[in-house]
Amino acid sequence: MTPVPRRHRVPLLLALCLGIACLPACEPQRTPEQVRAELLRKLPATLHDRDGWARDIQAAFAAQRLDASTSNLCAVLAVIEQESTYRADPPVPGLAKIARAEIDRRAEKLHVPHFMVEAALRFHSPDGRTYAQRIDALRTEQELSELFEEMTHRVPMGQRLFARYNPVRTGGPMQVRIDFAQRHLRGYPYPVEGSVRSEVFSRRGGLYFGIKHLLGYPVDYDRSLYRFADFNAGWYASRNAAFQQAAAIASGTQLVRDGDLLAPGATMDKPGATETALRRIAPRLGLDAAGIRAALAQGRNASFANTDLYQRVYAIADGMGTGKPVVRARVPDIALDSPKITRKLTTAWFAERVNARWNACMVR
Repeated sequence: MTPVPRRHRVPLLLALCLGIACLPACEPQRTPEQVRAELLRKLPATLHDRDGWARDIQAAFAAQRLDASTSNLCAVLAVIEQESTYRADPPVPGLAKIARAEIDRRAEKLHVPHFMVEAALRFHSPDGRTYAQRIDALRTEQELSELFEEMTHRVPMGQRLFARYNPVRTGGPMQVRIDFAQRHLRGYPYPVEGSVRSEVFSRRGGLYFGIKHLLGYPVDYDRSLYRFADFNAGWYASRNAAFQQAAAIASGTQLVRDGDLLAPGATMDKPGATETALRRIAPRLGLDAAGIRAALAQGRNASFANTDLYQRVYAIADGMGTGKPVVRARVPDIALDSPKITRKLTTAWFAERVNARWNACMVR
């Protein structure tokens, strides 16, 4: 092999890196100091305690052994900016109204009369205010979460009305789900002095679990947009939505591309739409109903892409198309539903907004 002249070695290495998406050898592992320095260059200049934000983000990457590339750092910053504008416990407009609606909904479900709920909320709390007054003064999700925990133990009928029914399910600067944090507590680098819920509301905990949710699983997407959609809709939702599109083509059935391969509560006798469509072409797939169900059950794992079901559905769909392979990732079609949302929003809207912020960060 002819040796490469010295003057051409650096350009050649750069070209190789660009051509193969930069393997680890192309970009040496950066030190914690270098990661924090880049974060400080990209964090808003007016942000309070910029050093603390940079330290907590870098520590989360290190604890999870994630690649602190510019792309990944910008992905985290884009989500933080979208979800909280860099506030560990962001205020929620109309939170008092949301809280009262949740209490009324819970009472109605339990057949508790309205006058009994009002009487319970007139009970005085330790600071002298009634619980109704404290609800009216709520500003943040952490305040609401802590108030519900307190009312559970102090308000008449509190155990019946509020136990195990804290309406706050997300929190922190990246608005990560509390139950996600509870499932991924292993490896958490900080002592949990209170509850996992309280850790999510802290800056360090909210960032750790938010980064875990954003980057803590392997994907081969060709656009960051799909990872941002997954952050909103769940791990592998973009891959699964594309699979539903392939299943629709293969089966000749119209399907919603929402990324949920198994419908909630579906049984073998009453399968969801995607499962039903696949059963119709079971002979072509060489799988029975049990095999289809077993594969779909892996829908939130990387392993689903290696199943016979996944590969055979795409083989059929690709053969029925225009000569081009059916896409392997697409943004799910999901309308967002939450007491905090007051207008029509979708997962596509969220992903596009975060992706625009990511592009701006990459330019910086």
